[in-house]
Amino acid sequence: MKSLLFVPADGGKKLDKAMASGADAIIVDLEDSISAERKPAARAPMLEFLKGATAHANRPKILVRINDLTTPWADEDIDAAVQGKPDAILQPKAEGGASVIHLDAKLTAREAMHGVAPGSISIYALATETAKAFFVAGTYGGSSRRLKGLTWGAEDLSAELGASANRGADGAWLPPYQMARSLCLAGAAAAQIPALDTVYVDFKNEAGLRRECEEAKRDGFTGKLAIHPAQVAIINDVFSPNAAEIEHARKVVAAFAAKPGAGTIGIDGKMYDRPHLARANALLAQGGNVVGNG
Repeated sequence: MKSLLFVPADGGKKLDKAMASGADAIIVDLEDSISAERKPAARAPMLEFLKGATAHANRPKILVRINDLTTPWADEDIDAAVQGKPDAILQPKAEGGASVIHLDAKLTAREAMHGVAPGSISIYALATETAKAFFVAGTYGGSSRRLKGLTWGAEDLSAELGASANRGADGAWLPPYQMARSLCLAGAAAAQIPALDTVYVDFKNEAGLRRECEEAKRDGFTGKLAIHPAQVAIINDVFSPNAAEIEHARKVVAAFAAKPGAGTIGIDGKMYDRPHLARANALLAQGGNVVGNG
């Protein structure tokens, strides 16, 4: 998934617009976009939406962001969400593999209660929203077969750290948030799952969004969260392999295929080794252009 668009669980027509936005996934949000007094009431429209939307075959993936497991709302969020059979739960304020195991157990029980196929609901984890999460970012691997990706967040983290800002005057992330971003990326790589970049809140700044997407793609993120439908097209464009990238990846794969035992290959005056082959295959798989594994 390249683009994942947040929409409030009680967003009404916003939910329908999100489905038609071109996003690879929509995240029906019960957490940050829903105030405490509205949280119980937001579950009913969420469930109604899920029951209608998940019945369609040609649709974006549908995730539900529940409230975190330490809150009084989480269990009822999970119970309502499972009845709607979303593709995945987005777990906020995750603190390593242990928290994913905890959510997995809750999902397993609810799936059994509501006649949902066991293990059919995946998990994506927000891996850097608390200070404690920094110290367990490398523990997600092997925690659950449900876990399909990690992402990160800066807003809750800045509140916990007591920071007055998370970006500098130039718009770049300040050091604590650069660390959070890097830990998410490394934690996902260690667990062998995709890393998704966090939201860009200045949704009218298209140039800033594109720049941040390009930096995220460069560093290894495979997609990005969005907070406005207008962001989806740019995210999809940047994270989709372009023709030049696909052609180069094909050349790398073909060169190694021609010399199966080689550890390094020269192409156009540059040396490429097996990690380059792995990256080329990953890019071709992302674009649906696999030609072989050499």
